[in-house]
Amino acid sequence: MDLELRELDKYTGTEHYYNFMGVLITDGVKYIMENGYTWFVADVVALIKAHPRIREYLKRDTFLTARLEVEDNEADLILEDGDYNKLYSQHYSFTDAKRNLKLFYVSGVLMLSNEY
Repeated sequence: MDLELRELDKYTGTEHYYNFMGVLITDGVKYIMENGYTWFVADVVALIKAHPRIREYLKRDTFLTARLEVEDNEADLILEDGDYNKLYSQHYSFTDAKRNLKLFYVSGVLMLSNEY
């Protein structure tokens, strides 16, 4: 497992889509999941599928940003619309994550920002 995600930059597109909890994910998202960040992706997908404010927003728009900001073994998950307006945030008081991440949810597909 590579919590540093050393190969993250090689994901600039996707060849395959995978179904994860009813949401399509790309090769890059699958890579981060295989390297210790499944909890992050699962939380994002759960919010997309079940959080009332997020579901209501996605009825009007097809673009959502999910950011993981890591500092000193703590992290914040932040969901925003396309104009940087915060729709949801959650704090994790402990994480072994080593890297900040940004995912885009576009028209039913969750992808790394550089796969967009």
